[in-house]
Amino acid sequence: MRADLLAGPVDGLDEALEAVDAFDRALVTGLLRPLAADPGPTRLADAVTGTPLAARVAEAAGKAAAGAAGEDHFLALAGARTALLGSVHDALLARAEEAAGRRGGTGTAPAPGAPPAENVLVAARAWLSDLARCGWRGLDHEVVSGAGEVVSAMLPAPSLRRLATLLDGFAAELAASCPGASAERFPERRWADLWSRGMLLTVPGASGAPVTGTADGRLLPLGVDVTEHATAAQAQVHAVFEPADGSAPRLVRAAVSVPKPDTVVGAGIWQLLRPHMSLLAAAGEGRSMDLTGMPVTAEGDLVWSDAHARAGEPAEAFATARVALPTATAAPTAPLDRHPARLAVPVFLEGYTAGTDDDGVLTFTVAGTALAVDTDRIPAAGPLTPEAVATSGACIALVRWDAGEFRLQPLAVETTVRRKVTAVHAGAWAGGTTDKAGARAEKAATDAAKVLGERAGRLLRK
Repeated sequence: MRADLLAGPVDGLDEALEAVDAFDRALVTGLLRPLAADPGPTRLADAVTGTPLAARVAEAAGKAAAGAAGEDHFLALAGARTALLGSVHDALLARAEEAAGRRGGTGTAPAPGAPPAENVLVAARAWLSDLARCGWRGLDHEVVSGAGEVVSAMLPAPSLRRLATLLDGFAAELAASCPGASAERFPERRWADLWSRGMLLTVPGASGAPVTGTADGRLLPLGVDVTEHATAAQAQVHAVFEPADGSAPRLVRAAVSVPKPDTVVGAGIWQLLRPHMSLLAAAGEGRSMDLTGMPVTAEGDLVWSDAHARAGEPAEAFATARVALPTATAAPTAPLDRHPARLAVPVFLEGYTAGTDDDGVLTFTVAGTALAVDTDRIPAAGPLTPEAVATSGACIALVRWDAGEFRLQPLAVETTVRRKVTAVHAGAWAGGTTDKAGARAEKAATDAAKVLGERAGRLLRK
């Protein structure tokens, strides 16, 4: 792995992010009241000069400066910001793939399916436009509550639930910070991301079902990325897919998400996730899976169905990482998913030296280049620990971009336990475990779920 490429500068990156930051600051005060010292919309327009967006964004920036911007102008600015961050994503992805010695995805992902009804999308855009006018500093409960009816109208339509979920969560975050005039600071990048994405999802067809094909062949899991929040959990399996027709192996993903009570934490979340995807058990047990007619999107996401999969032969993840991963190609990224925060490139490292930098952050030094290791992303739902990572000699990881630098998120490591090299995986407990800590957590989750079920039953009987 060319670690030096991850430490080197990326041409144009700082300038692009500075333009995005200037626009994000304008959203604090409101797009109709840009600060003269830092005209964010104008900076954004300057950044897309020479592109097909230039004329529309320049007009929108001028209207915003004059206090006369409308919904179409806000949409153009959101599109420019998204395109700019998309270019940052593409540059970072190309650098990460080059460092890994692989060829990235080529071409573009196809457009989604037929557009849904427009009336509710117009209402959603109107609410987001109201936010842009008042800015985060002008937030109040009356403005934020306008999302309620829009979300309720969207939820019955499956094609609109993606936008409905975004708006619902965004409104909840905004409500928690009301009134905006009394807030000391705002999550500028995050809220601007949510606002921009929401605006673009109001374009008819943007949130439609992705175009899918089918996959036949062998799936070799690399590792499991687990994300856990108070009321939801997700497991995403990164894997190498070997097509049955003998064509080049591809990088794919399969994910499952579930709601959960806040009392179910750590290893207990597997009880909620496990029934929905047999791939989790295969990943935990170190087995391949044979796929027949499995739906897969153009972006490499398997639309998992147990009916199209069966357990295969044992397949050790580190053998897959050493042999199959270097030749696997990635699928193109969907346009709206082109964002630096979504970067997650599977890589394999060995022969590094683990240490800590001046800030106490764990690093892997590869050929003289130190790469930060994001141990905060290691889930509590598995046996992988920062200590195991720090004493490891080989690692399967995701390359991510965070806080202005590339970071490694470990999925699995090889470390020495009682003089024996042992593989430790973040998703080792996905299919069940005899580990004492994992078994205790699962039992606690079972007890919590039983109590909640009894309480729900009593409420329904009343």
